[in-house]
Amino acid sequence: MKTGVQATKSGTTAGNQGLSDETHLTTEVVFETLSNRRRRYTIHYLWQVDDSVTIRDLSEQLAAWENRIDRQAVTPKQRKRVYTALHQTHLPMMDRVSAVVYDKDRGTITMTEEFQTFDVYLDVVPQDDIPWSQFYLTLGAVFSTLIVVAAVGVAPFSYMGGFGYAIFVAATFTLAGCVHTLRDRRTLVGRASTPLDIEPPREIVEET
Repeated sequence: MKTGVQATKSGTTAGNQGLSDETHLTTEVVFETLSNRRRRYTIHYLWQVDDSVTIRDLSEQLAAWENRIDRQAVTPKQRKRVYTALHQTHLPMMDRVSAVVYDKDRGTITMTEEFQTFDVYLDVVPQDDIPWSQFYLTLGAVFSTLIVVAAVGVAPFSYMGGFGYAIFVAATFTLAGCVHTLRDRRTLVGRASTPLDIEPPREIVEET
């Protein structure tokens, strides 16, 4: 399964107090933040709860997602492994780029207002499937070939007039666009109950 990330600005804000030019969020910073699975899961969970969370709570939820088990079944060892990686690596990095505010003294994490202005989609492509961009490219190539064949008078493609082909092409792309739009809504980070890029792990490997 291949996973990509799309981030778009959904609105404007007056900006977070204390943000400098060096820490101002850009699309590139968002991409970097979401390039790691645990950081994606962190953002997903923060969007779900829409409030501050404790690192203990976050670690337990991420461990449950990573191991595909209920939170009640998470072992102290599984939670500790995630806790250590979050505390030492991921949360400080996310705080540094102003994606979240990580209060080490209180052990709480809060998503920044600026990061909330981004709509983040995961482009999850199954093993035997193709990305939407390739689908539209293939569809356009097929229709172009079909129209050329019809134009030179090859039967039975020449039996349908130009108006008929126009309706057929328009209807096909409209239907594909509707399906694509509905799928994008489901892949919005924080929308689903669990992150869409979760796969059954062959073995639990500690991430750093």
